[in-house]
Amino acid sequence: MTTRLSSHSGAALLACAVLATLAPKPASAQLWSWTKDQMMEYTKAWTGDRFPDGRPKVPDALLQRTRDMSMEEIIVPGGGRGGGGGGYSQYADGWMVLQPGKKMVGRAFTVQFIPARADLDAVVTAKAKDKGVQALNNQYALDMLQPGDVLVVDLFGKKEGGTIVGDNLFYYVMKATNNGGMVIDGAIRDLEGIAEMPMPAYVRSVHPSFIAGATLSGINVPIRIGNVTVMPGDIVVGDREGVSFIPPQALADILDRADTLHIHDEWTRKKFDEGKYKSSEIYSSPKDPALQKEYQEYLKKRLDEIRKK
Repeated sequence: MTTRLSSHSGAALLACAVLATLAPKPASAQLWSWTKDQMMEYTKAWTGDRFPDGRPKVPDALLQRTRDMSMEEIIVPGGGRGGGGGGYSQYADGWMVLQPGKKMVGRAFTVQFIPARADLDAVVTAKAKDKGVQALNNQYALDMLQPGDVLVVDLFGKKEGGTIVGDNLFYYVMKATNNGGMVIDGAIRDLEGIAEMPMPAYVRSVHPSFIAGATLSGINVPIRIGNVTVMPGDIVVGDREGVSFIPPQALADILDRADTLHIHDEWTRKKFDEGKYKSSEIYSSPKDPALQKEYQEYLKKRLDEIRKK
């Protein structure tokens, strides 16, 4: 499938146009992407490894640890739904979840579309061809995916004609990302074929049409998903409840906090299993000083065991 792609809003297009005008243009620069220097500037809070284009690359070991976290542990105080506070993660729900039994964890590869407009498309197509890009479409973006990526696409909620992939390209994404996953604020097609594939995916809707009426406007730039902003390289976590986007520099702190929450829940249920206490005596914090001391000793012991692994 090699139809035209498209992205978001007038403001997003203006931002892309400004970047294209002001940015240095090395020979390898993508038509609608940040340069490496821009990527590093706007994600400078991350001080670890990066992909060749500058996108943050959180280590695989941290991604693996993230698979043990629940959404409750990710949504820390101050973050919350919509990410309006000073917390770590941003949460979006209301999805059709294709593999609800599979946890999705990976690095965000962002793609943005805007509604197509004939006069704009003519210019975009001509400029793309000047840069040697013969087809500025969904596959142009998909062919850049890396193992461990989660494809995150702002298709402005489009249903008919907003189908980023069918079963063949879904299969390609699954292979290219090693089952990383996808989050599509838009649609997919060929659900019958996709339903049997093991890659987790979160989409707004399903429609039998091919992608049309949309223009690709950004690759690995900030995008909007629901009411949150997603940056390239964010850690994407999806479960039965919804999807959270974690700034890469915040992940280690969230994981450490999650270890404490896991141990708290573990100890709480052990005390409930004893059958000697009312819930209010144990949860959310033990009231008896002797029990509080017991919990603190248990917490220290278990944290030492976990961090020696």
